[in-house]
Amino acid sequence: MNGNTMKFRPDGSFRLLQVSDPQDMVHPRRAMINMLDRAYDTLDPDLVVFTGDNILGNHLLDFGPFRITDVGDPKVTLRQMRRSLRHILLPLERRGIPFAMIYGNHDDMNDVSKQEQFRLYRAYGNCLPMNEDDPAVDCDTYNIPITGTDGRVKWNVYMLDSAWNDETGQHCRIKAETVRWYERTLDALREENGGVSPPSLMFLHVPLPQTEELCVPCGENDPGAVKAEKGCVRLDETKAAGTLGEPVSPCEDPDGLFEAVQKGGDVRAVISGHDHSNCFDGETRGVRLIGTPAASFRCYGNSLRGVRLFILHENDPDSFDTRHYAYDDLCGTSVPARVRYFWDADDLVKQKISVLAAGAAVLAAGAAAAALSFKAKRR
Repeated sequence: MNGNTMKFRPDGSFRLLQVSDPQDMVHPRRAMINMLDRAYDTLDPDLVVFTGDNILGNHLLDFGPFRITDVGDPKVTLRQMRRSLRHILLPLERRGIPFAMIYGNHDDMNDVSKQEQFRLYRAYGNCLPMNEDDPAVDCDTYNIPITGTDGRVKWNVYMLDSAWNDETGQHCRIKAETVRWYERTLDALREENGGVSPPSLMFLHVPLPQTEELCVPCGENDPGAVKAEKGCVRLDETKAAGTLGEPVSPCEDPDGLFEAVQKGGDVRAVISGHDHSNCFDGETRGVRLIGTPAASFRCYGNSLRGVRLFILHENDPDSFDTRHYAYDDLCGTSVPARVRYFWDADDLVKQKISVLAAGAAVLAAGAAAAALSFKAKRR
């Protein structure tokens, strides 16, 4: 039996929570931590999956507003990583919620290898084992079977690596070995289940190239338009629903993972993050593609910052329920919650400067008025 195996609840449901791009460091933004705590407590997940950019890996020393990208000491890097990961992993350990992860393009932007980072995650007893045995693929390429009350695999979750860095630069690409691994794993699951392929979800950090097919060219003043490299695009309403906050930034798939998924027939949806401002659910060429926005406040984003919940059903292999929960859904719209969001969100820097400038102007005007009043009294 796969060491990652999970079980459906007695009522036949399984609740999986996706957290994409938490992308923070040693001093986390409290808005994100509050939001994740609320998600864990109110959405009651059986499993949390972190789908990449779990830390802001290219900012290795982080002290408030100061970011230092050139550390040059792997021991310092490792120590900062360990401290950073505690903020998103310790709350799960305290609650006894299992978690799984894949890497994103930011996780590998440093002098600590994926294998070394892997050990930081595995230090938590509630971390699923990931890939510890197959050197043909990355340590974050593995699967999570979910068994029913009869002990058979009723659903499956694929976790696939899609981004790495090496001496030649950054790569967002599905490797040939990963495609072959998917095909082998599907064959093994089918054989173990009497010739029947269990339905699956597939998680990547970077969207597949075919995700761009959910978009169409449009005018800059059209509803939902976003600026692309050439002109503007929007979601094609005949293929997808949701919000396109930025153009899709896909990975390369030269060896045909998309085509393998089409042929395999077991994957009910391919789910990605990476594009912080996108939140959509669509289908192209028979493959369902879902984009989940970032959870992070320490980078660009929008009001969709949040998490995505999936509810799987043991006796319904053809469908699942999914819903995105934004910060407002989880933390509410009270004045303290809105102030926390405003102050922590990196994309609101200009607005913060305006507020601070206005506050300084008010204070200066008050000081000037007080000085004039004081002079008048002395006369």
